[in-house]
Amino acid sequence: SSGINAEWPLRPGKLLFGLCFFHATVQERRQFGPLGWNIPYEFNETDLRISVQQLHMFLNQYEELPIDAIGYLTGECNYGGRVTDSHDRRVIIGILEKFYNHDIVNDDAYVFSESGKYHAPKDGEYDSYLEYIKTLPILAKPEVFNMHSNADITKDQKETNMLFDSILLTEGTGAGGGSGDKDGVLLEVSGGIIAKLPKSFDTEAALRKYPTAYKQSMNTVLVQEMGRFNVLLNCVRASLVNLQKAIKGLVVMSQELEEVSASVMFGKIPELWQAKSYPSLKPLGSYVNDLIQRLNFLQDWYDTGVPNVFWLSGFYFTQAFITGVKQNFARKFTIPIDTLAFDYEVMPEGTETSKPPEDGAYVDGLFVDGARWCREKKVFAESTP
Repeated sequence: SSGINAEWPLRPGKLLFGLCFFHATVQERRQFGPLGWNIPYEFNETDLRISVQQLHMFLNQYEELPIDAIGYLTGECNYGGRVTDSHDRRVIIGILEKFYNHDIVNDDAYVFSESGKYHAPKDGEYDSYLEYIKTLPILAKPEVFNMHSNADITKDQKETNMLFDSILLTEGTGAGGGSGDKDGVLLEVSGGIIAKLPKSFDTEAALRKYPTAYKQSMNTVLVQEMGRFNVLLNCVRASLVNLQKAIKGLVVMSQELEEVSASVMFGKIPELWQAKSYPSLKPLGSYVNDLIQRLNFLQDWYDTGVPNVFWLSGFYFTQAFITGVKQNFARKFTIPIDTLAFDYEVMPEGTETSKPPEDGAYVDGLFVDGARWCREKKVFAESTP
């Protein structure tokens, strides 16, 4: 507070504390991954120093607290100047409003979190703020970041994955004394996956059974999905067969097969598969099971006809299905497809789905992160801790 007008009626120390607390908050939110920021921004001490200097300047030049002006400079210019995502910009402005306001100065009972553990201490000397900071919990709870308690789960998973990835890096991929055991494991795992994989789809037979029809776009969606999954299926099967041959010395162990070998050994999806695959964050075992479920979904569709309920998250290219639903509606009512927009309704439990809806489609397989669906009120609500 050195150099600040001694006649100024309000207490600048609390504003400065709020600014520093805000800086720490936006920095620490990065540990929560996408729940904290959509993009991990590199906020630094320069942003804080400039904001402190501007706070100092405004407090000396104005008799009343120009909270809107210093809030705009801090949130929109100094820190907000680094923010490129529109949703992140809304978040950072909302966080700043909690620390830069009239209440933090006028209300000694003003708190930063619901529990009241985090608050602005009474205005005092520099050492008094340090003493208060020492009383804060060593491990900050998500509440101080204005986040749900479940956010800790995401953070802990991220840290665990980083730890395991670092451990796996120390294993290396070169052959060592235990190469025989490693080869045995690779042969067993690759053989198990190959045994689970079904045959590739016969797209020509599917096209004959479900020909392109003007009023049923789902036929085209099915054939196209089969073609996409065939590419992935052939890639997975061929790479595993070649890996087995390379282990037995029948073909050269290329760099591509080395990568597949390391990924299978560590339970990860090989990059070779990812290049042909739908997006997935699952480990290898779960990915294979998920792939087989998707293939079974298409096979059931082929065997028994268009399903009454579509597994939305089971498609390779979901946009094709969404476009197909629109096309069916547009062609039925002769409406231009580019004028249509979706309307959604969450169906109550026990809804009869023995036949498809008159228009649109029943879908399942949707998930929400950071919230839950309240079936009683039919709105989004806070997650259950």
